[in-house]
Amino acid sequence: MTIAIYLRRMSAGLAVIGLAALGLAIPASAAPTFTFKTAALPIPGFPGTGDSLGAGAVIQVEGQISGTEYGGYPPPLTGIRYFAPAGAKLHPQGFASCAPTAIESNGPESCPKKSIAGPKGSGTGVVSFGAERVQETASVQPFFAPGGGLELFLDGSTPVSLEILAAGQVVKSSPPFSLEFIGSVPLIETVPGALDASILKGTVRIGAAYRQGKQTISYVTVPKKCTKGGWPVKVELSFLGGATVEASYKMPCPRK
Repeated sequence: MTIAIYLRRMSAGLAVIGLAALGLAIPASAAPTFTFKTAALPIPGFPGTGDSLGAGAVIQVEGQISGTEYGGYPPPLTGIRYFAPAGAKLHPQGFASCAPTAIESNGPESCPKKSIAGPKGSGTGVVSFGAERVQETASVQPFFAPGGGLELFLDGSTPVSLEILAAGQVVKSSPPFSLEFIGSVPLIETVPGALDASILKGTVRIGAAYRQGKQTISYVTVPKKCTKGGWPVKVELSFLGGATVEASYKMPCPRK
């Protein structure tokens, strides 16, 4: 069984999708829970990057969703908002991009190497396979999208073959944050008429670099200063049926 779902639009907001077609009602008060943590990691192949003040880095976000509101599991995820701490900067100039149509037609292998926005992450969810609900793990590869956005290509193979492209954009935010990623996640139907896939946990890594002469140019640069107690980071999630949850985290200050 092969299912390929592609999201071609850049998201300017969060989708709220009704449940009437599925015949499943989720009470308005029902909402899953969400926890996460984030860290600055070295960019592979670029010494001097990582968990240091003002350094280029790969930003890793690990999150977990819990709930039983949707057939014993959390409702499908439809939107993500990630708020980066004040002082964090992006430098998208000099990187290539990969159009959604290129990924759709020829797969992610056709994308320029310089369009890869970070190391692969992973995601685990629950899909409908026949009459059963079973877990599936997929890789998550970020790409730079045309127009300055980001794309996440999810690739799973067992028990069903999934190719999902979720897209988003980065905008300015207000203190204590500096940047906000706004992303939309398409519904994943593995069997016609069955429940859509639920996401349980995932790890996303965003951060790349290139050399310009002897200088390293990084897409993400962490703040040059750290507030007492760590950098404030926030994530807001939206789910099928209209539920939203918010979680905050203090990213520990670097040792140097």
